[in-house]
Amino acid sequence: MNALLKIAARSAWNRRGTLALVMLSIALATALLLSLERLRSDIRSSFTQSVSGTDLIVGARTGPVQLMLYAVFRVGGATNSIGMDSVRAVAAHRAVAWTVPIALGDSHRGHPVLGTTAEYFTRFAYGDGQPLVLAAGRVFAGTLDGLYEAVLGAEVADKLGYRLGQRITLSHGLGGALAAEHGDKPFTVVGVLARTGTPVDRTVHVSLQAIEAIHLDWAGGAPLPGVNIAPGHTRKFDLEPKQVTAALVGLKNRVAVFNVQRFVADYEAEPLLAVLPGVALDELWEVVGLGERALLAISGLVALVSLASLVAVVLAGLNERRRELAVLRAVGAGPRHVLALLATEGALVTLLGALTGAAAAALAVVAAGPWVQQRFGVALQAAAPTVEQWSLFGAVLLAGMLASLVPGWRAYRLSLADGLTPRT
Repeated sequence: MNALLKIAARSAWNRRGTLALVMLSIALATALLLSLERLRSDIRSSFTQSVSGTDLIVGARTGPVQLMLYAVFRVGGATNSIGMDSVRAVAAHRAVAWTVPIALGDSHRGHPVLGTTAEYFTRFAYGDGQPLVLAAGRVFAGTLDGLYEAVLGAEVADKLGYRLGQRITLSHGLGGALAAEHGDKPFTVVGVLARTGTPVDRTVHVSLQAIEAIHLDWAGGAPLPGVNIAPGHTRKFDLEPKQVTAALVGLKNRVAVFNVQRFVADYEAEPLLAVLPGVALDELWEVVGLGERALLAISGLVALVSLASLVAVVLAGLNERRRELAVLRAVGAGPRHVLALLATEGALVTLLGALTGAAAAALAVVAAGPWVQQRFGVALQAAAPTVEQWSLFGAVLLAGMLASLVPGWRAYRLSLADGLTPRT
C-alpha cells in the first residue's frame, strides 16, 4: 500500500501543473461550501442570542416575523404604534412580572435610536441570559433633570469615536440625506455599553420622555412652522408617552405564556399581537430556508463541476499514460493495482484541495469577521468546525474518491497488449 501511495504521489507530481489547477478549483468549491455553512450557522446563532429572558413581545397587530424584526433587530419599521394604556393593561395581568416599553423611529447617523425606560438595562438580556453591562459611564437617569442623556451601544461609540460627555443630535426618521435633525435639542453621552454582538451594539438609547420632548414642536413628521420650544422649556410639558412601538414582557412563570398571549389577542381597546421570540425566529428560518438551500445547492454544483474537471483531466491524460500503465502491468501489477493507483491519485488531489479549501475558509472567517460584525452585526466564530461542516467536508472527499473511480475503471479495462501496441 505504501508503494502504491508513493507511485501515485510521484505520478501526480509529474503532472503537477494541470493537477494544481484542478486542486485549486476543488479548494475554491470547498471553501465556498464551508464558508456558507459557517455564515448560515453564525447568522442563526447571532439572531437566536439577540434576546434572552423576554417571554413575549407585544406590538400592533401585524406579522410575528415583522414585529420581531423591528422590535429586536431594528429591521424595517412599525406599521402602527400601541397605546401606553394597552401596555399598562398587559403589565397589570396577574402572570406578568415586568414590561419594558420601547419606541423606535428616530436615528443618529444611520444608527437606530431606541426610546425606553431605565429598567430596560436591567431586564433586557442576550445570549444565555447575559445582562447588559456598561463599559463606561452610567445609564440615563430617566428623569426630567437628566432628560437629554444618551447611552450608546459599543459599535456606535467605536465607529463614530464618541466618548463620555460628548454632545450628539438625533435625526427624525431612519436618517438619510433629507432627514431633518432635532438640532436644537442635543443629547449628552453619559454611558457606553459593553459589546454584545447583538443589535444593541448599533443602537443609541434615550428615555421615552426625551423622545416626547424632541417631538413637541413637530407634527406629521415635520417641524411646526414658527414654533420652537427651547430644550429647557420642554420640562414644563407633560412628557409621559401616549404611544410606543412595542413592549418587552417578562412572565412570573413561563407556563402562563399562552394565557397571556390569548389575553393580548382578545384585548378589545386596540388590536394587539404578542409573539414568542423563539417561535417568530422559527418562522423567519422557514422564510429564509429556501434561500439557504438554494445557495448550498449552487455551492454543491460548483463542487461537482470541480470534481468533473478532475475526472476529465485524468481521462484526457490516460491515453498518454498507456505505456506507463503497461510497464506497471509488465512488472507484475494487476488490473486492480492499476485501478487503485488512479483512484488513489484522484483521492490525493481531492484531499489536498479540500484541506486547502478548509484552511482558506477558516482564514476568511478570521479576516472578514470584524468587518461582517461591524457592517451586519453578525459575529463570525473562528471555532472548531460544526457537525454540518464536517459532513460537507466528508461529502466532498467521498465524491472525489467516487469520481476517481471513473478513470480508474477505464484504466482497469485497458489490456496489456493495448498498452504495448497503442492505436495511432
